Amino acid sequence: MNKYRDIFIDFDDTLYDTRGNSSIALREVFALFCLMPHFPDPETFFDSFWKTNTELWAQYSQGEITRDYLMLQRFMRPLNKGLGMDVSEDFCHDMSKKFLELCSEKSGVVEGAHELMEHLKAKGYRLHICSNGFREVQYKKLNACGLHSYFDTIILSEQVGALKPAKAFYDAALRVAGANAESTIMIGDNYQNDVVGAMNAGIDAILFNRWEKGFVPPQPVTYVVDELKEIMQIL
Repeated sequence: MNKYRDIFIDFDDTLYDTRGNSSIALREVFALFCLMPHFPDPETFFDSFWKTNTELWAQYSQGEITRDYLMLQRFMRPLNKGLGMDVSEDFCHDMSKKFLELCSEKSGVVEGAHELMEHLKAKGYRLHICSNGFREVQYKKLNACGLHSYFDTIILSEQVGALKPAKAFYDAALRVAGANAESTIMIGDNYQNDVVGAMNAGIDAILFNRWEKGFVPPQPVTYVVDELKEIMQIL
C-alpha cells in the first residue's frame, strides 16, 4: 500500500514551463520597449537578464533580498549595460509590470504535466502547490495553463511568511494542507529549494532532474526522475 496521502508540488519549471513562457514574454517586452538600438543583438540582453534573474532568485530564496528588489534589479542591471540607456526605476518598474502581465497569459507546460496531474488525481492523492512565486501572477498562470482545478491547496511563500527551502515554509505548508510529514512527498525541479528543503522538514522528495541530466545529488534523495512521466511509476 502506498504510504503517501498528500503530494506537494512545485509549480514553476516543474509543471509550468516558466523558463519557456518567460523567454517568449521577454522577447515581447524587448520589442515593446524598443531596446534594439541599445544592444548589439537581443541575445546580449536576454543572456544578461537570465544570469541576473538566477542570481537574484537564489538570494531571494535565502531571504537575503526582498521581492521588490528582485523585480527591479533583474531589469535594472541588464538595462544598464545597454548603449546610451538612461535607466530610471520607473522605466524598470514599467518593464517589470508588463513582463509579469505577459508571463501570466502564457499557457505552456512542461511535457507530461497534464498527464501526471490526471494520474495523481485519479489515484486519489490530495494535491498542493508549494511555490515561492508571486501571488499576483501564480493564480493567473495556473488558470492560463489549465492546471488550477487539480489542486486542493495553493501554498505560496508570501502567504505563509517563509520561503523554500526554509523548514519554516514546509512546516507551515503541512499545517495549511492538514498533512503529516510521514505521508507527504514533495516534487520539484530545484534540488536545494524543493528537495533539500522538504527532506530537512522530514518530507520525502522526488527530484525532477530537468536541467542537468546525470546530476548526482550530493546527499541521498528519495527518488530522482528525468521526466515527469516517470513519477507515474512511483506514485
